[in-house]
Amino acid sequence: MTHMISPQPTPETSATPDWLADAIFYQIFPDRFANGDHALDPSDVEPWGNEPTAHNFFGGDLKGITEHLDHIISVGANAIYLTPIFQADTNHRYDATDYFSIDRRLGDDGSFRTFLDAAHERGIRVVLDAVLNHCGDGHWAFRDVIENQERSRYVNWFSVEDFPVRAHPTPNYRTCSGCYYLPKWNAYNPEVREHHYAVARHWVEKGIDGWRLDVPYFINHNFWRRFRQEVKSLDPDLYIVAEEWREPEQWLQGDLADGTMNYSLRDLVLGFTADGTVDASSYAASMTVLHDRIPTAARPAMLNLLGSHDTERVLTRHREGIAQSKLAYALLFASQGTPMLYYGDEVGMRGENDPGSRGCMPWDETQWNTEILGWVQGLASVRRRVVALRRGTQAVAAVTDDVAAIFRDAGEQGAALTLVNRGATQVAVPREFLDGSAFGGVAIDPAGWVVALDSATAPNAAVGTVVGAGSALVLVAAGRELE
Repeated sequence: MTHMISPQPTPETSATPDWLADAIFYQIFPDRFANGDHALDPSDVEPWGNEPTAHNFFGGDLKGITEHLDHIISVGANAIYLTPIFQADTNHRYDATDYFSIDRRLGDDGSFRTFLDAAHERGIRVVLDAVLNHCGDGHWAFRDVIENQERSRYVNWFSVEDFPVRAHPTPNYRTCSGCYYLPKWNAYNPEVREHHYAVARHWVEKGIDGWRLDVPYFINHNFWRRFRQEVKSLDPDLYIVAEEWREPEQWLQGDLADGTMNYSLRDLVLGFTADGTVDASSYAASMTVLHDRIPTAARPAMLNLLGSHDTERVLTRHREGIAQSKLAYALLFASQGTPMLYYGDEVGMRGENDPGSRGCMPWDETQWNTEILGWVQGLASVRRRVVALRRGTQAVAAVTDDVAAIFRDAGEQGAALTLVNRGATQVAVPREFLDGSAFGGVAIDPAGWVVALDSATAPNAAVGTVVGAGSALVLVAAGRELE
């Protein structure tokens, strides 16, 4: 008897891509971003801007995304994460029926090639969604099981408990979270694994820049170790980011993912700015614990976010509070890791969790919240220019119960200090925060800071030394902050 030995990570496969430190991601839910080719619309397409439901289609497609790449650039992003684009039956496409084909309502291989080339020409990287725990009940392999039952050559690609196969009232096959139309792949079957690895290789060879792993915690780690080996052997610079809501460490040991979707950071930021359940001291302490839990090499690869297709909108979470939302964005862009914007949040889109958060992107600019847009663009611009905000070490501290500070230090390449005041009164910045002693004795000339960005609606009495009520202040070390 022989035993399979899991491949060990090598320096080439365990390193995280360097480009992530300079990345700003923009997430797109394709059906709802832009309709560029009405000839692709399904017969039941609804008018753009109608209320989103779990089942309706609005005709968003790859051409529409291609036509609006310049908007993504203008926001400050240089990387895109696309939720699934492969052939499927639903608007969310987490129910793939063919992993090797672009969904016909989005376009075809030619549309994808045009999109990818246009993105790369603009310096935008593209990460796709790897939904390998389950497929749709319309997938050809599962349809063969339905048609041929226990005689199907694909019967062991799934976990069928009895025959005939039954979807209702309760499926007699394993699914994703009990959804009858999402049969779970049997990832212990070598043929299934080879199918999945072939999918990964196919789209990498088409030119994509990485994979986001959907619900990877439902599949054994040995599968993902091999997945990483397959992907990184093609190009070590490819990004692998795992969906994870609570415990990131398991994915970050150099053998599974480069980073995770940082929902833990999201919880802390929104607890401080939106919910008021976390004061600055608790926020700082928890951010420090989270930071220390993440291996050093993985910190720049964490995908930091405030919203996604699986959450309510940022402005909605803040109960329509524009100033409070701006505070959250300031903390997002100040944190170590790559920030990610969910399409439309930058213009103040509203919506409760799925399906409300999956509304149509408004392209009538008179509907945009230009205050939020301008603030996000400003934060992205400062981050792009300031080395410390992209590549510096991180320390978080509380000034008062209502004022939190994030210090980023890049040594000779400069430093940055972001202060967020959620309180109703302005607060003078203590000297120990300006001279660096509050962050472990780092020596900074207190007079050497300059204001990079200030959200205060009224001018501060002492610019750069006072954080206005309900505002955020970004300071950078004078004379050494710009590349």
